[in-house]
Amino acid sequence: MSEKPLAGKVAIVTGSGKGIGRAIVKGYAAAGAQVCVTARTQSQIDAVADEINEAGGEAISIACDITDPAAVKRMVDQTVDTFGGLDLVFMNAGGCLESNSIVEADPQTWRDTIEVNLNSAFYTAQAVIPHLKVRGEGKIITVGSGTGHKGHNRIAAYCAAKAGLWHFTRMLAEELITFNITVNELIPGIVHTKLGDGEKPERKLLDSLGGAHEYQKLPEDVVPLAMHLATTPQYGPTAQSYSLTRRWL
Repeated sequence: MSEKPLAGKVAIVTGSGKGIGRAIVKGYAAAGAQVCVTARTQSQIDAVADEINEAGGEAISIACDITDPAAVKRMVDQTVDTFGGLDLVFMNAGGCLESNSIVEADPQTWRDTIEVNLNSAFYTAQAVIPHLKVRGEGKIITVGSGTGHKGHNRIAAYCAAKAGLWHFTRMLAEELITFNITVNELIPGIVHTKLGDGEKPERKLLDSLGGAHEYQKLPEDVVPLAMHLATTPQYGPTAQSYSLTRRWL
């Protein structure tokens, strides 16, 4: 494989101010892509873009609330105006906003969870697809969850949103296959990103849950699979789910 397999490509990674998104956007930049670092917090994405540029890559930072369709379109259009096109979109932004039973769940938090994990993917897809079609090919990668394939107690909104995202991934792949645009889901599994005071990120084998052990990974451990999906041939695979977890599958 080429030392710079993404040379000449332009990539957007949402939610790339920290955690998995930060690792992915830095990985894509190191592989030669021109990248847009985007999330809500300007200071975070500025820091990531600075790291990339200081290392010899090409990055811009654009603050964007992915639940605002107009803001998403502005971010995408600015990326295309800056770099001259778009080839790769990694939909990383999302999160579980509440742990509660269904009967006790807050209706607004339920709506917010669906908005940030599912509807945002729709807004992003609408904004990027016209630009990918101009290129004649492209790749969209959604970040799913094992809980979207097999639910988990007390996070029903998140499970429902990620299940919807998986079906959205497949439907999007079906619509775009004739345009040489592939759409696949990446499930990171448990990644150690939220740290308490004095806590250091670590890899470890977690205790069994329902008879299944699970590795806790670091954000950079997700990069090889994200790179694989970014460099597959234009004729496939598409409408597939790739998982780094086994706990909920």
